[in-house]
Amino acid sequence: MSHRQPVRVPERHQFDALIDARSPAEFELDHIPGSINCPVLSNAERAEIGTIYKQVSPFEAKRLGAAYVSANLARHLRETFADKPANWKPLVYCWRGGLRSGSMVTWLRLVGWDAQQLAGGYKAFRGHVIAQLESLVPQLQMRVLCGATGSAKTRVLHALAQRGEQVLDLEGYASHKGSLLGGLPGIEQPSQKRFETLIAEQLESFDLSRPVYLEGESAKIGRVGLPLVLVQHLHKAAVIEVRATEAARLSYLLRDYAYLGDDPEVLATKLGWLKELQGKETVSRWQQWAREGELPALFEELMARHYDPHYERSQSNHFEQWPRRQILETDQLSDEAIAGLAQQIIAMQAR
Repeated sequence: MSHRQPVRVPERHQFDALIDARSPAEFELDHIPGSINCPVLSNAERAEIGTIYKQVSPFEAKRLGAAYVSANLARHLRETFADKPANWKPLVYCWRGGLRSGSMVTWLRLVGWDAQQLAGGYKAFRGHVIAQLESLVPQLQMRVLCGATGSAKTRVLHALAQRGEQVLDLEGYASHKGSLLGGLPGIEQPSQKRFETLIAEQLESFDLSRPVYLEGESAKIGRVGLPLVLVQHLHKAAVIEVRATEAARLSYLLRDYAYLGDDPEVLATKLGWLKELQGKETVSRWQQWAREGELPALFEELMARHYDPHYERSQSNHFEQWPRRQILETDQLSDEAIAGLAQQIIAMQAR
């Protein structure tokens, strides 16, 4: 069995498995990509021990904790780790690289596996994510895709990715389309930390000598915020504008947001948030249309009165290279047209 050296975050790929020994709630909030959750304490057990530690004594908390940990470890040994060969080499982490991962590593090593502990635990990984964002973002050759609401920018990004281009799909990681109505039905947004982990993981895979395409997002997508360093560099990057006709955009929005018609009340509630900006009368009319399933009329007015008036102004305020942008015009946003836009973008970059 190899001598135990402290294992650092960049060495995590040298192991057969990455095991997160924290509670399911901590794992859900964020975890190291590729890790599996084998909690040594359940959510309830962790809460109970925390209370005993504060209200009774650290000794009592440790004694009960040890009982829970050994019962949970026994279950993992019988179930999760039952089929692992003798030469299996897992890396285990908890919050700070302390007792929870330490106790699991001790038992796995007693069995005979070459288990190691991640120095500093998840906390060290979190530091690594922040450092990666700070160091990699400034090196990206960003191409920012802009376009009024309904210009199919996200779909153009997906088409670029299918053609082998490097894409940072921020709305994909945020599980949100970025606009007022951008929440996805039945899908929770990730935590802020999870969002940043997903971005950092993607950045680590990029070839920094090639362009990276992303959308011109505002500083927040739903309730997650873009890392500050990303906002700063996004605003300095080269801009490509997709300029689609109103008819093409309306037809695309009706396809892309068709699911909003499934729950008229939820849609009407979201529209209510616009009362300050648009006035009661207008918003009441929009809510009426939402309840009657009149999406074409609703989207047409939302574009004309809410989205478009701010578009040009906000782009020129935010993107330094807006006056020098490359413009792609289209009167179609069908699948074929979107593929065509992606091809044009690739050709433009090759020139």
